[in-house]
Amino acid sequence: MKIYPINTGNFKLDGGAMFGVVPKSLWTRTITPDSNNMCDWAMRCMLIENEDRLILIDTGIGDKQSEKFFSHFYLFGDDSLKKSIESLGFGVDEITDVILTHLHFDHCGGAIIHNHAKERYETYFPKATYWSNEHHWQWAIEPNAREKASFLKENILPIQESGQLKFVERIGNLSAGIIPNMEFFFADGHTESQMIPIMNYKGKKIAFMADLLPSVSHIPLPYVMGYDTRPLLTLDEKEFFLTKCVEEEIVLFLEHDFQNECCTLQQTEKGVRLKEAFSFNSLFH
Repeated sequence: MKIYPINTGNFKLDGGAMFGVVPKSLWTRTITPDSNNMCDWAMRCMLIENEDRLILIDTGIGDKQSEKFFSHFYLFGDDSLKKSIESLGFGVDEITDVILTHLHFDHCGGAIIHNHAKERYETYFPKATYWSNEHHWQWAIEPNAREKASFLKENILPIQESGQLKFVERIGNLSAGIIPNMEFFFADGHTESQMIPIMNYKGKKIAFMADLLPSVSHIPLPYVMGYDTRPLLTLDEKEFFLTKCVEEEIVLFLEHDFQNECCTLQQTEKGVRLKEAFSFNSLFH
C-alpha cells in the first residue's frame, strides 16, 4: 500500500461558523482571520495505491458550480484534483474506488462534472466504484432545511444514475473498509453517518478525519463547528475518538487544516491536546 496526499484547492469560511459557540477571542489564538472574519481552509484528499486498486478519499469542491456559487467561498491557490492526481503519474481513468466520507459539496463536488457539451452531469471517474452508506445517502437525498444548501443534487444523484454507487454496510460505529487494513468509524454529530476511514500503514494507524476534526484548532472538545447538526453528539464522538487516537497512537490526516497535513495527540491535564503537527511526507517518506 502507498498513500499520497491530494490537494484539490483552498477556500475561505467564516471563523464564527467554523468554531460555533467558542468566542473569537479564544479561537483566534490558533488561527488568524482576515478583515472579513474569513479563515483559510484546505480541501485535502487522499489517494491510496493498493495492489490493483487506486482509491481516492473525497474529491474536493470541483469546478462545475456557477461563478456566483464559488464567489461565496473565495477559492484560492493553484491546486486542483486533476492536477494533483496527474502530478503523481496517474490518470482519472485509473481510479478504481472513490470513498465519499459524506456528501457535503466541499467533499464530493469533484466527483461529478459536466459533459463536454455541458448538457448533463457525469461521473468524473468513469471506471470507479463510488462508496457511501445507505444511512447517509438517504439523509442527503432528502435533506433537512439546515443542510439543504450543502447537499447539492447535481453532486449526488448522477452517482446513482451512473450505476457506480455502492454502499458500505454500517454495523454500530465501526465497520470493515473496502480493502484489507482499512475500517470505518461512523460519526453522526456533523451529519448522519459520516465515514472516517482508518488505515494500517507502515506500522502506524492513520485516520482520515474529514469533518470530525477539521483542523488542529478544533482539538479541544467544545471547539465544534456551527455547521454540525448535532453538536452535543459531536462532543461525545470527539471525546471517544480522540482518546482512541491517543491510546492507539493514531496519526490524524487533516482534510481542512490549511497549515498542517497531519498531527498526533496526547493526554494532558486539560484533556486531549496536540502533541505534534507535521507533513505527511515527513513521517512516511
